[in-house]
Amino acid sequence: MSLAKEKESSGEIIDTKVLKELYTFVKPYRSQFYFLVFLTIAMAILAPTRPYYIQVAIDDYVALGDGAGLLRIMYLLIGLMILQAIVQWAHTYYSGWIGQVIIRDIRVKLYKYLLKLRLKFFDNTPIGRLVTRNISDIETLADVFSEGLAAIIGDLLQLVTILGVMFYIDWKLTLVSLCTLPLMVISTYVFKEKIKVTFNDVRNAVSNLNSFLQEHITGMNIVQIFNREDREFQKFQEINKEHARAHIRSVLYYSIYFPVAEIIQAIGIGLVVWYGAVGVLGMDLQIGVLISFIMYLQLFFRPIRMIADRFNTLQMGVVSSSRIFKLLESKEHIDNEGDFAPEKVKGHIEFKDVSFAYVDEDYVLKNISFEVKPGETVALVGATGAGKSSIINLISRFYEINTGSITIDGHSIKDFELGILRKHIGVVLQDVFLFSNTIFYNITLGNPEITREQVMYAADLVGAKRFIERLPGGLDYNVMERGATLSVGQRQLISFVRAIVYNPEIIILDEATSSVDTETEELIQEAIDKMMKGRTSIVIAHRLSTIQKANKIIVMHKGEIVESGSHDYLLELGGFYTQLHQMQLKTMAI
Repeated sequence: MSLAKEKESSGEIIDTKVLKELYTFVKPYRSQFYFLVFLTIAMAILAPTRPYYIQVAIDDYVALGDGAGLLRIMYLLIGLMILQAIVQWAHTYYSGWIGQVIIRDIRVKLYKYLLKLRLKFFDNTPIGRLVTRNISDIETLADVFSEGLAAIIGDLLQLVTILGVMFYIDWKLTLVSLCTLPLMVISTYVFKEKIKVTFNDVRNAVSNLNSFLQEHITGMNIVQIFNREDREFQKFQEINKEHARAHIRSVLYYSIYFPVAEIIQAIGIGLVVWYGAVGVLGMDLQIGVLISFIMYLQLFFRPIRMIADRFNTLQMGVVSSSRIFKLLESKEHIDNEGDFAPEKVKGHIEFKDVSFAYVDEDYVLKNISFEVKPGETVALVGATGAGKSSIINLISRFYEINTGSITIDGHSIKDFELGILRKHIGVVLQDVFLFSNTIFYNITLGNPEITREQVMYAADLVGAKRFIERLPGGLDYNVMERGATLSVGQRQLISFVRAIVYNPEIIILDEATSSVDTETEELIQEAIDKMMKGRTSIVIAHRLSTIQKANKIIVMHKGEIVESGSHDYLLELGGFYTQLHQMQLKTMAI
């Protein structure tokens, strides 16, 4: 799978649709959210109180030498500072708490949704990109509540409150204080636009980096087999450099903006000091007012400096939310509207004029019709790409057919509840996937209803018991990621145990013995025969010797059934099957 670079626009700052969808996750925590809003308002009201009471202390008590009054105002200021600290703590805690519980809920919902997606979706989507959605993008949402929306609302309320108090105290000095405001607004807007693009580039670079690493670490054996280490390392360096460049651009904009903002603030304070000093000398202005205005100006410009960063935090949260909700709104999930849930099935399978394409109308199966009666064994043979694996993928609804119908015991597979349908079908694939866990877990997949005794009985049936008992810890042996500590044959045997232990009525074997040596194949062939006894079985095999006892052999060619019958009948027919048989005899002779 090639790695396609992800490019996504950043969109609007406030996407009301996305915010509404986010609010649905806030609803379970409405009381905490409203309390956070209250704390935000309280912080905005408390912000200008300290400069105001300092002004009062200087002009009404220090200037008049009123020590007792000054002491009272100091106690009041200490109380206000303690209250402001408590409110600040509560605001920080609850904004962070709400952010974390919401991203927890979204992550659970997203992962649950991923479990229901069609395999076709995973065929076309880099796994690293999905990891980015489930980890990095969701983590960004926490900042929407702790550093984004709540902080922006608090900053705006604080600005309005401070401005109102300043105009109330001295409107002329307020206008002088705001002379540099246009410069601050312009520089903040330019910074916001630049950093918005940069943040989006960073998110894209992270997604591309995750996709590349996941894909190439998983396929490391191919990279090393074909001696592509140097070339893949160069590609990694290019992607990593782009990731670094995106981060460095953001650092550059920050390094320019904040010194510029500091200079603009310093100019504003300088103008206030100059104008205020003239007023104080002319006895038109009290010294406390001048000192309070310097403090107000610092409080006023601080949220303006931060608001650009907060807007971009909100913007990135909206972008991440949009990506996540776009994934949740995709129509790639498997419809599970069936309610037929039988405890047992007979295993009567019938394909009627089934056509199927992985992409558009590029059909890999064309008008396929055949029947497998209860207890029968049907083998599918044919060259690679003939459509054999596609047939077994359709029975379990890993993919949906384009036309025709597939029935089990006369019921369409779409009428079955999906979990019940797959419960009745045991599948052994050629490519065995094992999780980084114990052998017992990989066989039961965490099903508490399956006992260790049942697992060992099934293992004994397929000849896996002996090698399992020789491993350190037996069933508790950790196979590591993808079963790296086991041989190919051992992994295949575990997949047999996994299929048998669930006791399905239908067994599907997809090249199930192709990865084992001849001795191991002979060992498990008898067990396979026992496993198939009394069950409906569909077998795909390249080794024709393993399917000679099948009740029916279906020969596939370019997505169509070209021959069907018993082994002896097909040999007498002298067609495709005969050619395949003769080719294998020649290969064995060599």
